[in-house]
Amino acid sequence: MHKIFELITEIIGWIQIVISPTLIGLGIGFIIYCNFENAFGLISGIALSLIGLILGIILATKKFKTTGTIHFLSRVSATPELDKDEITENKNSR
Repeated sequence: MHKIFELITEIIGWIQIVISPTLIGLGIGFIIYCNFENAFGLISGIALSLIGLILGIILATKKFKTTGTIHFLSRVSATPELDKDEITENKNSR
């Protein structure tokens, strides 16, 4: 049962990692499509979106196989600057 929950969280982390480059690709693709509203803009926008998706899949799979997606996401969202301030405040208050 423990492994099932671990796998579910890893899959959710994998999806979160894939979504980030995909959204960046979609955003850039949309901007290009808005500037060139013809076949070139449409093809370029779709291509950039697919490149973002592929890069996201590659990055997420690499992290899933090495350190794990949850470990990667927790390191990315950590704020060591804030942690250092809390440690300093705790030492000064003693």
